[in-house]
Amino acid sequence: MNQNFLPVAYYRGEYIPFKDANLSIATHALHYGTSAFGGMRGIPDPADPNRILLFRVDRHAKRLSQSARFLHYDLPAETIEDAIAGFVRQNKPKTSFYIRPFVYTSDLGVAPRLHNVEKDFFIYGLEMGDYLSGDGVACRISSWYRQEDRSLPLRGKIGGAYITSSLAKTEAVDAGFDEAILMNAQGKVCEATGMNIFIVRNGTLITPGVEQDVLEGITRDSVITIAKNMGLTVEQRAIDKSELFIADEAFLCGTAAKIAPINRIENYTLPSDRPIATKLRETLTAIVEDREPKYADWVYAIDL
Repeated sequence: MNQNFLPVAYYRGEYIPFKDANLSIATHALHYGTSAFGGMRGIPDPADPNRILLFRVDRHAKRLSQSARFLHYDLPAETIEDAIAGFVRQNKPKTSFYIRPFVYTSDLGVAPRLHNVEKDFFIYGLEMGDYLSGDGVACRISSWYRQEDRSLPLRGKIGGAYITSSLAKTEAVDAGFDEAILMNAQGKVCEATGMNIFIVRNGTLITPGVEQDVLEGITRDSVITIAKNMGLTVEQRAIDKSELFIADEAFLCGTAAKIAPINRIENYTLPSDRPIATKLRETLTAIVEDREPKYADWVYAIDL
């Protein structure tokens, strides 16, 4: 896969060429998934090419700091934010991009543990347009189930958890779909492989609650807030599989995916008229581009 990586990475406390930021094959996290990561979008300010706009960077940094705690790693959110700001200034991106901050057990060794093992933090990025088509996607119900919080800390964005997402994504694509929808261990709708899911029924916006083993998505939280401010009724509750097939609208959301409408689930075609998803997508785009004063505190501007 050809990807345009940003030229500078943050690695071992320094900004160095991306091509020089390399890990040993004996790195602990590589073997045991003892890592956690974040992902955030950035764009050049449409009104000022000398400014970069980041979306809800404080929330992203806080979540990654909390995820690091599961690895027994004390990494303050402020440290993450400062490193990200420096990373952006070093790279001076000219187009829409994605930032991947990553915490991991950096020691070399073969014992699965979190005590007495070094941890570290790096950042890299790449140019990125739409991860999923804004025209809509086709989804299948995965044969793989989302993990439970009692077996894996799902309040963190833990690297090892994404084996399930990887299996589900490839299964879906191999079957001719774009994306997979995972159920939880109770047989309720959970999330997609790297996105949260919403449906609309009778004018009500519905999404699985956090007790359904979903990731506490930052775009998910943003959509809920925007919808409430639009006067919509929002429910966070368990969703049955059958509700997906009779939904008036359905869409996925996440940092990479933004808001991507669902056209089809299995062999059920959903309505092509989706006014709520369309309005939410338009509003979110305006916020990210700093065109919505009401949400100005969600946008972090960096002068180059």
